[in-house]
Amino acid sequence: MKPTKTKREIRAELDQQLEEYLRSGGKVKEVPRGLSGRIDPKGPLTPLFTPRASENPLAGRTPMTEVVAAVESRKHPIPAPKRPKPKRPRKKVILDDFGQPVRWEWVED
Repeated sequence: MKPTKTKREIRAELDQQLEEYLRSGGKVKEVPRGLSGRIDPKGPLTPLFTPRASENPLAGRTPMTEVVAAVESRKHPIPAPKRPKPKRPRKKVILDDFGQPVRWEWVED
């Protein structure tokens, strides 16, 4: 099994490559702090690891509208219509002219 490089070894290798570049006549351009390499820094980030994102970003997607609609319909089932309760007679008080109860009668509405 191949041994993995430590951070110290990687840093030394990068420093060596930088020194070789500078010795061969290369120059390092200094970039002001806070400057972004993105075209529109306030816009949304573009995905880096989508397959062929430059050709057609929607090519790898599967339409799921029917599946989502089926799941949503199962979440909130339509309630069964309620059966009307049978009308039962109720007791009604019969009052005299002075507002005193005289008797009770059964009334159907």
